[in-house]
Amino acid sequence: MIEKTDYGNGGLKNAVEAAIAAGHPGEMCYVGTLGYGADELDESTKVVIEGKLREDYNCAVAYASDADFDGHYNHYCKEVLWPVFHYQIPDHPKSKAFLDHSWKFFESLNRSVADAIIKDYKKGDTVWVHDYHLLLVPKMLRDALGPDAKIGFFLHVGFPSSEVFRCLAHRDKLLEGMLGATLIGFQTDEYARHFLTTCSRLLTVEARNDGIVLDSRFVNVISLAIGIDPKQLEEKRQEEDVARWADALKQRYAGKKLLVARDKLDGVRGVRQKLLAYELFLKKHPEWVGTVVLIQVALTTTSIVELQSTVTDIVTRINCAYATLEYQPVVYLHQDITYHQYIALLEVADALVVTSLRDGMNLTSHEFVYLQDKKHAPLILSEFTGSSAVFAGADMTVNPWDYSMTAEAFHKALTMPEGEKQRRWERLYQAVMERTAADWFKTFLEKLDESFIEQQRRGTSMIPRLSTKLLVERYKQSNNRMFFLDYEGTLVSWGGGKSNIITSPQRVLDLVNDLLEDPNNIVYVMSSRPPADLEQVFLRVPGVGLCAEGGCFLRPFQKERWVRFAAESLPWKKSVREILEYYVERTPGTSIEERNCSYIWHHEKAEDKAAALRQAGDCCNHVNDSCDNFRIHAVPITGGVLVESLDWRKETACQRALDIAENKGVLPDFLLVAGDSRDDEPVFEWAESLAKEQGIKNVTTIKVGTGHTSAGATTTGVAGVIAALQKLASISVQDSEE
Repeated sequence: MIEKTDYGNGGLKNAVEAAIAAGHPGEMCYVGTLGYGADELDESTKVVIEGKLREDYNCAVAYASDADFDGHYNHYCKEVLWPVFHYQIPDHPKSKAFLDHSWKFFESLNRSVADAIIKDYKKGDTVWVHDYHLLLVPKMLRDALGPDAKIGFFLHVGFPSSEVFRCLAHRDKLLEGMLGATLIGFQTDEYARHFLTTCSRLLTVEARNDGIVLDSRFVNVISLAIGIDPKQLEEKRQEEDVARWADALKQRYAGKKLLVARDKLDGVRGVRQKLLAYELFLKKHPEWVGTVVLIQVALTTTSIVELQSTVTDIVTRINCAYATLEYQPVVYLHQDITYHQYIALLEVADALVVTSLRDGMNLTSHEFVYLQDKKHAPLILSEFTGSSAVFAGADMTVNPWDYSMTAEAFHKALTMPEGEKQRRWERLYQAVMERTAADWFKTFLEKLDESFIEQQRRGTSMIPRLSTKLLVERYKQSNNRMFFLDYEGTLVSWGGGKSNIITSPQRVLDLVNDLLEDPNNIVYVMSSRPPADLEQVFLRVPGVGLCAEGGCFLRPFQKERWVRFAAESLPWKKSVREILEYYVERTPGTSIEERNCSYIWHHEKAEDKAAALRQAGDCCNHVNDSCDNFRIHAVPITGGVLVESLDWRKETACQRALDIAENKGVLPDFLLVAGDSRDDEPVFEWAESLAKEQGIKNVTTIKVGTGHTSAGATTTGVAGVIAALQKLASISVQDSEE
C-alpha cells in the first residue's frame, strides 16, 4: 500500500498543488527517492512499486542503497550542507562532517536521481531540480542530455557568502553542478548575489548581474521568493477542528497575551536566542509577568543533543523564576502539533516570534499574516530570514543575536496601538498575496522558458554561419556604410600577453585601405590596446577611425586628434593599484600593466598557475567590493584580470562615432560589427538594437569563434572575417575604378 507523507518540502508541495489547481498546463512527473534505502526490496517489489507510483501518482523512482541514502541525507546534507548554507561551519569536536566518505554517498544518490530523469526524458521536456540535496543533478543532466535540454534549478534555502562556502572541500564541484542548469533561482537578491560572487571568486568566471558567463554558454540567475497557497490555507481554516482548538486556546489563556513560535530545534532556528531574549524581557518589564505567555513548539530534529539540553535548561530557569500555581511564562512543547492546532495557534496569537539565525523563506510568517485578518497581530521577524526582505519593514525586524533589541520588540508588540497594527498588517498582507505559491511556480517556469529561448538564440549551434552572399547583397543595396571591426582575435590572431602590437599583417592594412576606397564607407577599428599602439599599427591607413583601450579613447573617422572620454586623473587608479600590488606579492611571476584608463593584472606567467587562478577570483571580488562607488569593475580575461570603467566602453565609443557621422548628415543604412571577445557582446547588442529602434535596414553582427553570443552570425576564425571583408572591399575597389 502506498500512502502520501507529510515529510519533505511543504512549500514546494503546496506550490505544485496550487499550480495544478490553477490549471497549469502540461503533464508533470515527479522524480525522487522513496525516502529510505532500498536494500531490502527485491527486484520484483521494485517493479511493482515503480509501476504503482507511475500509474497512480505519476512518479518516477530513483532507488538508492541504504548506505547511499543514509550517507547522503543524514551525513552530507544535514551535517555539511545544511549548516554551511546557514552560515554555521560544523567544526564542533564530535562532528564528522568533513570526512570524505559522506561525499561519495551524496554524489551517488545525485547520480541515481539523474539517471532516473535521463531514463524518462524526452526531447522538449522541462526538468526542474529542487534544493541543496540535488546540487549535482543539473550538470549530470547537462552532460547526458546536451545543450538543448531545458533545466531549471531552485535553491529553497539561503546561499552563504563566498567566505563561508569556500570552506567546503568539494566547493567547485557543487558550483559546477548547479551551473549545469539553464536558470538558477534563489529566494532573495542577497542569496543570488552571494552565488554570483562565489562563482566569480572560486571558479574565476565572469559574473554579471543576471547570470554567469561560461566558455560555451550563459547561465541565467534570478531571485524569486516562494509564497504560500492562500486558497488551501483558507479551506483548512474553515474546518471544524480549527475553530474547536481556537476556542480551547482562548479559554485556556483567557486574559493572557500570547507570543507564539513554532520552529525546528536545530542550530539555525534561533530558539535558544529567542528564549534568552524573552527572559531578558521579563526582567526588564516585570509588569508583564503573569499576563504574557510564550508558547514555543519545537519540532524534533537530528540536531546535536547539547542544544536540546540548553533549551530545556533555559525554559526551566524561566519557569522556576516566574511561574506560580496559576501562571507559567513558557509553554514548551518538544513535539509537533497537528495542522489544525497550528492554524488555531496562529489565529489566536498576539504576536508571532521568528528569530532564525538564517532562513531561506520562513513561510510560517506568511501563513501567520494571512490568518491574522481579524486581530492584525504584529510579526517579530529575524532580519536574517528571506521573508524579512519580502516584507520590507512592515514586520518588526530584529537581530536575534541582540537580546535587548528582541526583548524590546516583545514589549513594543504587546503595547502597539491598534492603528499601527492594522497599517503594518495591510502591508504584510499585500506582500503575501503578491507572492503566492502558484505565482512563484508559474513565474519560474516562464523565466525558464525565456532564458532557454534566449540562450538557444545566442548559442552558436543555433546562429547561422556568416553568409557572404547575403552580406554582399546588403552591401550593394546600401548607400552609407559603417564598419566597427575588433582588432585582436578578429582582424588578426590574438597574441595575448602584455606585448605591444608593433606590426600588422599587410593584408589587413590593404583590406582596410580598400574598404576606404569607397567614399560611402566609414571604418573603425576597435582594440583594448592604448592609443599609441593602435596608431602605430594603422600609420599607413590614413583616415581610419580608431577606438582604443576598450572605448576610453576615440579617434574619429578622418580625424587626427584623439578624444579621451575619461578624466585625465582617475581617482580610483591609486586604490586599484594597491590592490593589484597585493596580489602580485602573493603570486610570484605575475605583473601589472597600467594603461591610461585601465589596469591588467597578468598571471599567464605565474609560477603556480592553479594558485594564480584562485587569486584571480579573489582579486576580482576584492576590486569590485572595495571600489564599487567608483563605477569600475574587474573581470577575468584570458591570462589575467582586467579592471576598467563602467562609464566608457566599446559600445559607448561606437555610439559616439555614430553620433558624429549623423551630425555630419551621414545616416548609415548598413552597419557591420565583428568581434570575438566578451567585451564585443555589448557592441553586438547595441548594433542589433539600432536595427529595431532606429530602423537601420542592413545590420550584420559577426562573432568570431564559438560560444554564447548576441551576434546574428558566426564564423570559425579570423580567415572567415577577412574573406568576407575582402569580398566587400573588392566591390569598393571596382566601383572606385569605374
